[in-house]
Amino acid sequence: MNLDLSEQSLPVYEALASSVRLQVLRLLAEGSMNVKELAASIGLSSAIMTMHVRKLDEAGLITTQMLPGKSGLQKVCSLAVNEAQIQFPGTDDAPERHCHRVEIPVGHYSDFYIEPTCGLATTEKYIGGFDDPRYFWEPERINAAILWFGHGFIEYKAPNYLLSSQVPTELVFTFEIASEAPGISENYPSDISFAFNGVPLGIWTSPGDYGEQRGKYTPEWWPSAINQYGLLKQLRINHEGTFMDGIKLSDITLDQVDIRRKQWTFRFAVDKDAVHRGGLTLFGKGFGNYNEHLILELFYQEAKGVVLDEGTAIGR
Repeated sequence: MNLDLSEQSLPVYEALASSVRLQVLRLLAEGSMNVKELAASIGLSSAIMTMHVRKLDEAGLITTQMLPGKSGLQKVCSLAVNEAQIQFPGTDDAPERHCHRVEIPVGHYSDFYIEPTCGLATTEKYIGGFDDPRYFWEPERINAAILWFGHGFIEYKAPNYLLSSQVPTELVFTFEIASEAPGISENYPSDISFAFNGVPLGIWTSPGDYGEQRGKYTPEWWPSAINQYGLLKQLRINHEGTFMDGIKLSDITLDQVDIRRKQWTFRFAVDKDAVHRGGLTLFGKGFGNYNEHLILELFYQEAKGVVLDEGTAIGR
């Protein structure tokens, strides 16, 4: 979300000017919730919470949807933005931030080693049978929009479009992810590790396998008793370290991951000796709550000059 100091951005600033609404955004960052659940979590009445939800919805910070519940229709709220940037007047001379963006469908992995439970599916059907890793090489797997496994790893490759004149500042990987429990269990921690270009980045613990309500984009044919959606997470690597949703995972910086390699690799893994070996589920476009592929973004600035030899440079 791009903001400025015009009146058009005022609804967002007004929506954020409330400790209650900030709590709501933090809760929704962990997964969708209905108005009653939000009210109970914060200790307010449903009527008061409805007013706060309306303010966030009007500002475009969340989305709401009426879905069937145990006692009739319920308003389910989901986070609508991942980040916001404010452009201040007088900053035109600051280096402009550009981005190379690659979207990777969940089924476009390049390597894996997994052990059951495991499986994958397109938006229309399962691919092969359950708990048989051989189906992960089935040609139709490129159409997969969801996959899951108990432990092991899955690895993706992406092209690097960075030019020699472009200076990288931050790499951001966005994905919807959850644990992999037998059936569903929202309290089922899993230690998921990440690596980029073979460099270990750190471990994040997924709280559970979410399925108490249907995923917003999960197909109607998908059974209700298995994983429905995950949490939208952003892994960032910059010159300060590696962060998951702003929380530092490690001291690995952009300079340590061979960022100028022509082809990148990114690995998700659940190690066999992990303290919480709860598997993982990846949700892509057509499943879960966010309807997105895996997204890899490299932010960069254009260099002011290119050095030709010592003491000589040419401007761009």
